[in-house]
Amino acid sequence: MTDLSAFPITTKWPAQNPDILQLYSTPTPNGVKVSIMLEETGLAYEPHFINIGADETWGPEYLALNPNGKIPAILDPNGPDGKPLALFESGAILIYLAEKTGKFLPADAAGRYEAIQWVMFQMGGLGPMFGQLGFFHKFAGKDFEDKRPRDRYAKESARLIRVLETRLEGRDWVMGNDYTIADISMLGWVRNLIGFYGAGELIAYDELKNVPKWLERGLARPAVQRGLEIPKRPA
Repeated sequence: MTDLSAFPITTKWPAQNPDILQLYSTPTPNGVKVSIMLEETGLAYEPHFINIGADETWGPEYLALNPNGKIPAILDPNGPDGKPLALFESGAILIYLAEKTGKFLPADAAGRYEAIQWVMFQMGGLGPMFGQLGFFHKFAGKDFEDKRPRDRYAKESARLIRVLETRLEGRDWVMGNDYTIADISMLGWVRNLIGFYGAGELIAYDELKNVPKWLERGLARPAVQRGLEIPKRPA
């Protein structure tokens, strides 16, 4: 049995099976990237629900793994050279899992970097902008009398989703015929923007034709459906 006692996070969220990958997350658009990837790859893992509403990511146990205090994070007892690996940042985790399993990332160098660039597009643009729009449209920011912040993020979100719309012209997936971590990184965010955030009208989502079809294809995948609900909140 693998000894994970060197990782303080396991004192607050004990591993029932320390020989398999440990996932610390919440089913937010960032969190579900990793749970979807794990479901798609079939890797054995143990999910731990992190209550971000109760500021659990800011406790010393979680910060010992991710000093940035954000979900998701993983602890893989079977990391490189057979040693445990703690990893945070969803994009880094997607790349790690793709390389670990040999799945959902092109094998050729050019294709690999092309897929990774679209993950970076999500990490640096689509995710942060969609999140800000959600804040100013759905959450506390919606009560601000000045709508200029909301409109700024709506405009940028509309632009970014049209970058994706153009990329998907003539393609089933971001990389063409192959479903990759580029798709996995964005599915939850687009779903959330038009669903939970209710911002479809603000970005004129109904004008798009490629993104809705792509989203429908992605959400039809059984692993995506499972991953969107993991980790489950404890009863």
